Amino acid sequence: MRAPSKDDEIVEIPSVHELETADGFLFGFPTRYGSMAAQMKAFFDSTGQLWRDQKLAGKPAGFFVSTGTQGGGQETTAWTAITQLAHHGMLFVPIGYTFGANMFKMDSIRGGTPYGAGVFAGDGTREPSETELALAEHQGKYMADVVKKLARV
Repeated sequence: MRAPSKDDEIVEIPSVHELETADGFLFGFPTRYGSMAAQMKAFFDSTGQLWRDQKLAGKPAGFFVSTGTQGGGQETTAWTAITQLAHHGMLFVPIGYTFGANMFKMDSIRGGTPYGAGVFAGDGTREPSETELALAEHQGKYMADVVKKLARV
């Protein structure tokens, strides 16, 4: 598919069954034509046994994405990926507008939506803006708070 090689510093889980041990998830992936990249879809397709046994049911999950252009589909990518969570019985955790005034900034290019953090990657050479990085950090903290709240239930 002409995807770039995986960075060797990125840790890969040995098996999708490792997902069972997690308390929650933030899945990150690039957008291809307004939906998740085929490699990410293949990853979700490999979780069939977990789906059959509903091993991920009740676990909170969210998304963060990257697109090559401003009209690249950050919202539709997350929106269409929600189906993967629904079939597993997972709980979709969007960030909504919890990032406050930064969600309304129009003074610079900024990826991210109420569905999750995002970055405009362009041709791969554009670095995330300070606002995009802050949104990603906010999403991580927000998800951690949700996971902690659910653990107390």
